[in-house]
Amino acid sequence: MNDFLPTAIDAARAAGALLRENFGSPLDVNALEAHDIKLELDVRSQELITKMILDRFPDHAIYGEEGIAGDQSSAFHWIVDPIDGTVNYFYSIPHFCVSIALREKDEIILGVIYDPMRDELWQTEKNQPTLLNGQPCAVSTRTQLSEATLSVGFSKTQATIDDGLVLFGKYVRRARKLRMMGSAALDMAFVASGRLDAYIEQMVSLWDIAAGKILVENAGGRVEIRERSDAKNKLSITASSGRIDLNLNSET
Repeated sequence: MNDFLPTAIDAARAAGALLRENFGSPLDVNALEAHDIKLELDVRSQELITKMILDRFPDHAIYGEEGIAGDQSSAFHWIVDPIDGTVNYFYSIPHFCVSIALREKDEIILGVIYDPMRDELWQTEKNQPTLLNGQPCAVSTRTQLSEATLSVGFSKTQATIDDGLVLFGKYVRRARKLRMMGSAALDMAFVASGRLDAYIEQMVSLWDIAAGKILVENAGGRVEIRERSDAKNKLSITASSGRIDLNLNSET
């Protein structure tokens, strides 16, 4: 794997330090949307990550929430979310992260998620275990939905909000607890380390879930991703321990 994983870790920690330094400070807003916020710091964090990666691998490409860079014809694409949980960050809620994955052709070969406020770093690479702060971690061993804690995310369109409300209403009656945390990447890291039993969302982007996908799978879990027919480059996802029946076809 050459220096791919150390580079991802270094870049995630550097971006995390930038976010930690600015947390709770006045922030420049690039765009206020109905269900989202775009910060100048999102751009600055991705620029920092981009520079660190392309300085080491100038023939690689960056595909991030804040745009693309590098050689897009490269077999290696770094998939970057510079602040996953921007709305949390803007409101000084300390639940957000930096997410970096590397895709070789069509396969994710490494993932790093860093929570700078708790100083927790999840990492993995192809055919290797998932580590949390250097120690192996694994998905939950719970087998009953009634014992499970799930996160159901809500997207930014009326249709996906409506779908999410239906799921929330069904699961809240069956699971022990439901959460809506505000960071897709951290939700997946929490699934990978057994804190959550599943994360479900109707519409996300690749940069939200790329690192989390390999983290969950290498921790023994299951990730199901479906392309949405009604929105270009958008995905629906269920990431879970694989041990709980999430089927909602029967009513209770």
